[in-house]
Parts: sequence; C-alpha cells; structure tokens
Amino acid sequence: MPSTDENKATVARFLDIFSEGDPEKTLAALTDDVTWWVSGKLDGMSGSYDKAAFGKLIGGVADVYSAPLRITPRSMVAEGDSVAVEADSYAELKDGRVYDPRCQFLLRVAPDGRIAEVHEYLDTQHAKDIFFGG
Repeated sequence: MPSTDENKATVARFLDIFSEGDPEKTLAALTDDVTWWVSGKLDGMSGSYDKAAFGKLIGGVADVYSAPLRITPRSMVAEGDSVAVEADSYAELKDGRVYDPRCQFLLRVAPDGRIAEVHEYLDTQHAKDIFFGG
C-alpha cells in the first residue's frame, strides 16, 4: 500500500498531466470506474461524471482556452489513499477572459497509482460568468 507521501506525489503528477491539456493522457491517469464530481448546481458543469462523460467535458472546455487550464497546488494533506489539495487554477480563454479560481480537490488514489475518485470544489459563480456568460 502506497504511503501518504507517495499518494501526494501521485496527485501532484496527475495535476501536472491534467495541466498539459491532453484529454487522452488525462483519462489514462484515471481508473476505468473513476467518478469525478463537481460541486454546485451549475448546469453543464456540476454533478457526477464517469470516465467517458468527464472526457467529453474536458475535451469541450479545452476548445475555449487559448492554452491549457493549469492547476497549481498550494498545499496538500493526505490520509490513507485520500489527498486533499488546495490549488490555484488559471486559463486564458480565446476571447481574452481569464478563468482563475482558487479551488479544492479531494482525490482518492487507487493501488495501481491512477486516480479513482475526484471531488472538485470551485467558485461556481466565477465558472458561470466565464463559461456561460453570467
């Protein structure tokens, strides 16, 4: 069983992969039965996603960025296979607007080193303003 330090390193590598903006590479770092849950009640973003639905979400959102969304961890706390991350997100959109929320993630690392579960907490008002026009 990986140590908490190993799990934090796995999550850091995953966030680096995610920040490269390659949906296929990101999906490869997730288990086949992953669930990705996004906080709030924002239609088109909030809710639970399986691997295929999450792939569609990140593929579609990437089309509006001028460069990939970067997620930069500020701090991490781990217990067992769970890692909590406070992070800064940043992306410039093709229309010049900037998506830059501070966010929180709770990730569960599978024994094989892939990510098995993600809970994403973000500023849904900021997301609504940027992605859905307010």
